[in-house]
Amino acid sequence: MQISIAGYSFHGLRARGMLDVFGYLEACRHRYGLGTADVWAGLMGRDADVFLQDGFIANVAEAIGERGLTLVNYHADGCHVWEDDAATRERNRALAERHIAAAEKLGAKSVRIDPGGRERHWSTEQFDAVVATYKAWAKRAADGGYRIGPERHWGAGNHVDNLLKLTAAVASPAFGILLHMGKDVDGDPAAADAALAPHAMHVHLVETVIDGRLGESLQILREARYSGAVAVELQAGEDEYAQVARCLARLRPELSR
Repeated sequence: MQISIAGYSFHGLRARGMLDVFGYLEACRHRYGLGTADVWAGLMGRDADVFLQDGFIANVAEAIGERGLTLVNYHADGCHVWEDDAATRERNRALAERHIAAAEKLGAKSVRIDPGGRERHWSTEQFDAVVATYKAWAKRAADGGYRIGPERHWGAGNHVDNLLKLTAAVASPAFGILLHMGKDVDGDPAAADAALAPHAMHVHLVETVIDGRLGESLQILREARYSGAVAVELQAGEDEYAQVARCLARLRPELSR
C-alpha cells in the first residue's frame, strides 16, 4: 500500500488563500517526501469554468509530472449524480463529465464522484438513474485504465447496504468505493469497513482513525488484499502542515509492518 495525502486535508489553508493545487503538489513531493498526489478539485479553484479549462489542466499535469508524482485519486464535489430537479441533474452530469475528462488528462488512477440522494435509501427511480450513470462511467474508466465510483461520504451513499447494492448492480471491475474508514453511521465501524474493503479503489483515514484504530483499520485492508493508496485526510482545518506530518509519522511505521 502507498501513502498519500487527501487534498481536502488543506481546506483551511485553501480557504485563507494560502495554498492552491500547485503548492499542494510541492508539499506532497518536497515537504513530505511522497511519490503520490490525491487531488481534491477544490484546491484548483472556486470556479470550475476557469480551472477545468484545457490550459489550466495542462499546467497541473505538467506540475504532477515534473515532481514525479502518481495521481492516485481525483475527487470532485458539487457534481453528484442524483438531484430531484431534472435541470440540476443535467448540470451536475455535464460538470461531472468535465471533471472526469480532467482526471483522465491528469492520469488519475481513480476518480470519486458521489451518487447523491439525501434520504436513507434511494427510491427506485433514483437508484436506476445512479446505476445507469455509474455503468456508463465505469465503461469509460475501463477503457481508460482507471477506476471510478462514490465515496462513503453523505446521504444514501453514506450507508454500507446502499453501497454494496450499488456495487452489485453496476457490476464492473472499473467501479470501486472510496472507503472513508471508521464511520459509525451503521453501528459498527469495523464491520462496515470490512464489508466495503473488498470493493475499495482508494482509502481515506481521518485523524480519529489514525489516532484510535489505525492498526485495526490497516489489518482490515490487508485481509481484503487491498493494494491501493491509503490517504491521510484531515477534517479540522487548523495547523494543517504540522497535523499532516504528525499523522504521516503514525501511519508510516504501521504500514511498513
